Amino acid sequence: MDHVTLEFQDDALRAVAKKAIERKTGARSLKGIIEDVMLDVMFDIPKSTEPRKVIITKECITDGAKPEIVPGQSLIR
Repeated sequence: MDHVTLEFQDDALRAVAKKAIERKTGARSLKGIIEDVMLDVMFDIPKSTEPRKVIITKECITDGAKPEIVPGQSLIR
């Protein structure tokens, strides 16, 4: 709908799982961790119809780095 491809690097997925285990709250924790990382992106993405790819790295999960947004890279047509 927004012409966006979301990509999680393998080490980012491991970091999400590790953080969820540390919180000891199960699947709800997974959702919360990802929502925290995606919060700014979720509000910025609908502002444009340009195809983009959002890349979530380990640093996004562990260090609070912003996800990388690559213009013109959506796989969705």
